[in-house]
Amino acid sequence: MSTHELTPKFTPEITPSLEELRAQERRLVFRQFTHEDAWALGSLLVEMAREREAPVAVDIHRCGSQLFHAALPGSTPDNDAWIARKRRVVERYSASSYLVGARFRARGTTFEESSRLDQDTYAAHGGSFPITVDGVGVVGAVTVSGLPQLEDHRFVVEALERFLEKYL
Repeated sequence: MSTHELTPKFTPEITPSLEELRAQERRLVFRQFTHEDAWALGSLLVEMAREREAPVAVDIHRCGSQLFHAALPGSTPDNDAWIARKRRVVERYSASSYLVGARFRARGTTFEESSRLDQDTYAAHGGSFPITVDGVGVVGAVTVSGLPQLEDHRFVVEALERFLEKYL
């Protein structure tokens, strides 16, 4: 692995709290989100994945349009199915797919047991994060699939932190 571990602030054993997950969403907000921003963010995710030899697929949607997609070595068509299912959770709940799943777990149940949504269409597993524009709200989602769900979530969060620090 490179010197850029998944996210130095986290360790794989520690699950973030609901408040930490909500704070990420309050903090990771764009002033705008253009096609060029989608390309730059997607390219950053691909660069990070290549550095780590992560077998992931990356997807960025805005307002129903796919603006970026890449499948790295080791990813499979199944990753694209997971991307679609996780992205639909973000679109429905306007929250990260990991946070949605965590909310159900905090109530002593699971998304699959209690959401009443088709599991072939929705997956509240980590890796899809809302693209929120200040003053507008959620306009899309950035999604990664290929790692364990918490790592997928942290990977996207790290990329968003880097992107927003550099570009905005």
